[in-house]
Amino acid sequence: MRTGAEAFRILTGGLRLSGPYRFRSITFKAIERRADGVCEPDAGNRGASYVVEFQAQPKDTAWYNLMTKVGLIGEELGGGEIVGILVFLHEGDDPPHPTGITTPGAPFRAVYLNRILPDLLAQEPDNPYVVVFAPLVVERDEALRAQAPRLWRTLQSADIPEPDRLNLAEVLEFWFMERFRDLTPEEVFAMLHQLTPLEETRSYKIIFGRGESKGKAEGKADSLERLLRHRFGPLPDWASARIAAANLSQLDAWLDAVLDIDGIEELLGPAP
Repeated sequence: MRTGAEAFRILTGGLRLSGPYRFRSITFKAIERRADGVCEPDAGNRGASYVVEFQAQPKDTAWYNLMTKVGLIGEELGGGEIVGILVFLHEGDDPPHPTGITTPGAPFRAVYLNRILPDLLAQEPDNPYVVVFAPLVVERDEALRAQAPRLWRTLQSADIPEPDRLNLAEVLEFWFMERFRDLTPEEVFAMLHQLTPLEETRSYKIIFGRGESKGKAEGKADSLERLLRHRFGPLPDWASARIAAANLSQLDAWLDAVLDIDGIEELLGPAP
């Protein structure tokens, strides 16, 4: 979502933003709830605001969670039209709906990536905002492995702002690590960067090079924070402090578990 209007169109099943928008991740401090993404119109734009939640695993309370955040952001913004969008990996993950939640005219919308992504990938194979989701669409591991270098080259050759390219590259790397959990990060990066020496890639330098330049503990702490930010957004200060204070064995244990958790506190322990 950090990559703007085109990413918003892909994730919401074709919904287009009208006029200039800005994107931010919001934590509701009163109840410590974080919205995955809020797209709100810039000054002078009277369009709706959108609260987007990404539901990667089945959860019975997903709609109530979204309704709560829509209400909170509406209160923060002082009214106006607020639309809540719940993005599911698969339609089977959509729990029973509260009464009236998706009736015509209701300010809520469900998006099922398993329905929209295959067609988008076929229709827009060179769209970098689409190819990053290929690991969610290509069912056979062998086929995805074969496509990995082309997906990476699509991102690197796309005519998009450099910050968007870096964000999308990190998203693609993350989805490949989620898909191929039996491989090390080095093996995943080698799969993507077949035409580039691994040690010269930005990802390798960020995740592995820091271990040499700053010491093993600092390098692993940096890697852990980067992966947590990919999954859960900005880290609270207490989490960064706990990671910085951890020893090598603890950091290794956290890195081994980071792709299997549902929240930061599940990995690092409760907030103070």
